[in-house]
Amino acid sequence: MTQRIHLVFGGELVTPERNVFRDVSQIHIVGMFPDYASAFSAWKAEAQRTVDNAHMRYFIAHIHRLRDEAQAGSPTEELGA
Repeated sequence: MTQRIHLVFGGELVTPERNVFRDVSQIHIVGMFPDYASAFSAWKAEAQRTVDNAHMRYFIAHIHRLRDEAQAGSPTEELGA
């Protein structure tokens, strides 16, 4: 069974029209969650908490989609090993 991991994070955007953070060092990491339902709940809570600031955005990243363990690693990824 594939483990599904979700990251919830957010911060202030330069403009509400684009997903570009004003200051990457100020990104708020809400946490990692084992399923979409709990990630969505955390995302919703943060989005509602910051609803008065049109520049604040929170996102759910599907970390489990970033890497397929069945694929061989590249030399760069393995640091030349």
